[in-house]
Amino acid sequence: MNMRCAVIGLGEAGGVYAATLAASGHEVAGYDPAQVPTPEGVTRAATPAQAVAGASHVLVLTGAAAAPAVAEQCGPHLAEDACYADFTSAAPAVMERLGASIPHFSDVAILGPVPLHGHRAPLLASGPGAGRLARLMSPLGAPVEVLDAPAGAAMSRKLLRSVFMKGLALVICEAVEAGQAAGEEDWIRTQIAGQLSGDGQQIIDRFLTGSRKHAVRRAQEMHDTGAYLDDLDVPAEMTRATERSLRRLAATP
Repeated sequence: MNMRCAVIGLGEAGGVYAATLAASGHEVAGYDPAQVPTPEGVTRAATPAQAVAGASHVLVLTGAAAAPAVAEQCGPHLAEDACYADFTSAAPAVMERLGASIPHFSDVAILGPVPLHGHRAPLLASGPGAGRLARLMSPLGAPVEVLDAPAGAAMSRKLLRSVFMKGLALVICEAVEAGQAAGEEDWIRTQIAGQLSGDGQQIIDRFLTGSRKHAVRRAQEMHDTGAYLDDLDVPAEMTRATERSLRRLAATP
């Protein structure tokens, strides 16, 4: 069954979802204040109110800071039974507040890079509108896990995931940049790839126990690593943050 959908935010991710919905036969209105391209098959609206008028599903893919303002702009113009799905990375508390003011609200966490996976990136949804969001997106090929939990739960899990995903990404960036400066990029890439493979749970347990057990020695090693990166003229923010964390672990009973 084809629906009337609105997509607020037509950037990298919003443009992908808007184009996919339109290609699947849904009527799609899109809004973005920036001069970004209008995806094929999408009708460009002049205002958020115009975009959401009569829509059964509203997908918000703006920056996280804009989420409350977008909800305020769209709220008075939503159809009574419209599913409002916020895909931004706003804090769980923000999602809870938005959920309290919009009846069929869902916070949606994208758990993979849209440039890599497109509209098939895994989604995690919570709140009263999560089931309806899943029924819209699943036929498109998007895997949607619906949590039996209030608004904010999906974003809580995403931000927990970000602790390691974003931190891991920057640690790898720092290591590869150092490898390049030392003329050992291929070697360090092989070392990283080897550590990322194998039994994930075993690796986690080893990190949890080993970091605390050997915190003093490893803190000194990271101190020396930071000095070496200085010699290579490579920024060492993640290395020095690791040293500080290890020293904290060493001082914790």
